Amino acid sequence: MNFDLPEETREMYDMVVQFAGRDLTPPEEFEAADFRRRWSLAAGQGLVGATVPVAFGGSGLDAVTAAAMMEALGFACPDTGFAFSVAAHLFAAVMPLVEFGSEEQKKTWLPALCSGEQIAAHCITEPEAGSDALRLRTRATRDGDCYVLDGAKCFTTNAPVADVFVVQAATTPGGGYFGLTTFLVKAGTPGLRVGPRYDKLGLRGSPMADVYFDDCRVTEESVLDEEGSGAGIFSTSMRWERTCLFAAYLGAMQRVLNSTIVHVREREQFGMPLGGFQAVSHRVVDMMARQEAARLMLYKAANGLAVGDEDEIAPALAKIAVSEAAVQMGLDAIQLRGALGVLDGEAEALLRDAIPARIFSGTNEIQKNNVARALGLGSPTTPRRGTRKERKAT
Repeated sequence: MNFDLPEETREMYDMVVQFAGRDLTPPEEFEAADFRRRWSLAAGQGLVGATVPVAFGGSGLDAVTAAAMMEALGFACPDTGFAFSVAAHLFAAVMPLVEFGSEEQKKTWLPALCSGEQIAAHCITEPEAGSDALRLRTRATRDGDCYVLDGAKCFTTNAPVADVFVVQAATTPGGGYFGLTTFLVKAGTPGLRVGPRYDKLGLRGSPMADVYFDDCRVTEESVLDEEGSGAGIFSTSMRWERTCLFAAYLGAMQRVLNSTIVHVREREQFGMPLGGFQAVSHRVVDMMARQEAARLMLYKAANGLAVGDEDEIAPALAKIAVSEAAVQMGLDAIQLRGALGVLDGEAEALLRDAIPARIFSGTNEIQKNNVARALGLGSPTTPRRGTRKERKAT
């Protein structure tokens, strides 16, 4: 078993590192225009459409190669929030369209979403439906050949800059797994409104906001797959997100680990480098071990995704491992820098950016529930009907 990336993938990794380090330095404060500028540059490198088939303007990469590209972006881009936005666009919003969209929907949306002309946002979380994602209050009511959307979404990544929203809404209130439907809603549609951009603890380079739907009318052609298949589509998007998005954190951790090693080699106290103290050197080894273990778990999940495995355990475990390792990496990097660590810099930035990782894409506690249930240890769930695509494959 070879644990090294293929030579071609490694070359792509190095190209992304060179590009991101050169061209993706953010301004001190978020600027929508500069965000769009960097987005266009990333699109030019094939990043925002990495896993989209070439026929629709993407790079046609599999999950393993895409994870490597996200890892490279996280390593070299000083703005982890920007890397997060790219990944959320691609894995949470674009991949559902790739896997469940009609040919007409793909032709209409994918080329612009890959070229950087348009940005996508995924609307799922609500004020009263975070971890309990099946109890959405946003409603989609059928009215002739249209649906009328009413409700509110929160913590929507890319909402302030999005051109299209992938929206989960309840078409059968109380219908649980079979009651949700996915819609493609164009920005500017009457009845759709985006709230002010959040001021956040971390991931500050990723614009997020609330999204409101008030008598927002969309045609039935806006439905992704079919009515009632929203939960299945959401589950598929989360397998992509919990795997490939978190690869960006692997890169950010490696960057901070590298600089921490340099710091403890060069910083002297009591007449010797910090790294000469066993308490320090052992902490660095622990940092490396956690990052390496998380990396192996993530690439195992990515390989499963690449070969079509629908296992939910590997992505959940990878998500837990990467997010917990990133938080601890930030804490350790700050501790080893002493007072310097609490100043503005990459150690404290990693910690701020890592803390949300234990919450989004399903909290780590929810991931443990998912794994336990897959092992036959949790509460039984309603049997899945599956999406139209899944039913056709059986």
